[in-house]
Amino acid sequence: MSMMEHGVVRPVTAVAWTSNTSTCPKDFTLISITEDGAAANFTRSFAMKSGYYLCYSKDMKGGMVVSDIQLISDKDSIPHGYCFIAEHLEAKASVWKKKRVCVHVLPVGSVDTAVLDIKVTAKSKMMLQHYTYVGDIHGYVLWCRKGHFSSPMPQAKPRSVSLDLRRLSFEQPSAPQPLRPSNPPPALPHNKLSQRRQSLHTKDNVDKPADCSISGITALDGVPFSLHPKFDIQANSTALQLNSQLNNIRIKSLQDIENEYNYTFAVEESAAKRIRPSVPTGGAPSAQ
Repeated sequence: MSMMEHGVVRPVTAVAWTSNTSTCPKDFTLISITEDGAAANFTRSFAMKSGYYLCYSKDMKGGMVVSDIQLISDKDSIPHGYCFIAEHLEAKASVWKKKRVCVHVLPVGSVDTAVLDIKVTAKSKMMLQHYTYVGDIHGYVLWCRKGHFSSPMPQAKPRSVSLDLRRLSFEQPSAPQPLRPSNPPPALPHNKLSQRRQSLHTKDNVDKPADCSISGITALDGVPFSLHPKFDIQANSTALQLNSQLNNIRIKSLQDIENEYNYTFAVEESAAKRIRPSVPTGGAPSAQ
């Protein structure tokens, strides 16, 4: 039974040209015979023995499906969103460019219907039921079947959970352990310590910092204690006196300054108006 009879319908995901089965890509189906029993070899000319075949794939790993197929001539522009099919040919082989096959490829989650099957016939008068006519190309007729397809069910990837991860997930959290120094002093046997020496050792441990290394010394060790000047009473009294003196200062306006320092320059004006005494030009008077 076919996949369609079982209810599992996979769409076409890619279409390409290929020279033969050796150049046909993996996971592709090569159309070697037409529906009316002829060889589906698209030869370039009558004199050429080798040609190329049409192939298609239904591999869903890429996540793309073919939603439509069209045939366009070399004078027509390619429709928006379409692309020419790939060519997997032998060396020095080429495809006839008078008419070209182009497909519209979309993500599998964005469409409900797609191309489900592709067939080729050699006689244009033959009709295929439930298939859509695409066009004539190099003496052959291209057909496609469209419809709803079955999306593959996503499968969960197996995960390897380690034993430590399971313990972290299912067991209850343990109580936090007390902090311990990285390099604890070696423990001395109790039988060699007297009770008095043990008590003195305990007292020294209480007085000393927890870390006896150089990292236990802080930046404040050896710095004398002194009060900040702004908290000193004597300094505060001096600041209060200065503030009181500043408060007694009277700010004068422009008019006050002009009234206080008004000067008419009357003395200078009267001095300028005085007549300077003239000095005789003749000789000095003679004495009698």
